[in-house]
Amino acid sequence: MLVDMKQWKHTFKLDPDRELSDEHLERLCLSGTDGILVGGSSGVTFDNTVDLLARIRRYEVPCVLEISNQDAIVPGFDLFFVPIVLNAQDTQWIVGHHHQALREYGSLLDWSQVVAEGYIMMNGQSTAAQVTQANTHLDAKDVEAYARMADRLFHCPIVYIEYSGMFGDMGLVSRARGLLKDARLFYGGGIDGPDKAREAAGAADTIVVGNAVYDAFEQALATVKAVHSLK
Repeated sequence: MLVDMKQWKHTFKLDPDRELSDEHLERLCLSGTDGILVGGSSGVTFDNTVDLLARIRRYEVPCVLEISNQDAIVPGFDLFFVPIVLNAQDTQWIVGHHHQALREYGSLLDWSQVVAEGYIMMNGQSTAAQVTQANTHLDAKDVEAYARMADRLFHCPIVYIEYSGMFGDMGLVSRARGLLKDARLFYGGGIDGPDKAREAAGAADTIVVGNAVYDAFEQALATVKAVHSLK
């Protein structure tokens, strides 16, 4: 499937390590969302990733693997997002894991399917921030500098501001988006229903709804219509 993520406004992020019924998965895939991201901060394996992919492939929705564990790289996704955690204090999450993965798989990759994400972690209490040892004590100037770094210096197609588990500062997100020349700004964190989805969609190019799928399913589902109804 040819996928143009530059047109995406809304995505759901599904964690292979969390349970989701067939009924709920079907409703998500048929909801009109622009894409499904598959990934998680812990407990992601080859087996649970390939199982989730097989279930999603019953539907025509674009499906992307966000790679957080090279042992869980599964072929068959439309795109592969590779996060570079710009504010990680553990450099393994900036270049280390990427180097090891390319030693193993670099000659086999279809680079037209690989998309680099310049991640900015903002919630120090999140699992992802703790795993990467991210410095989340950032002011607006720090965030702007990281956004410029990802867009202009590293030429990442995506700048991803991640507040995982809490709703972030939309003024800050909007300012970062306004600085970008080529990259698309993804936002994730605390989108638990239509109101926050609309607010986040006004600040970012693409919103990512994750935890709400498991904690407040009907509210999560309603975010699709809320975002796509915006002009």
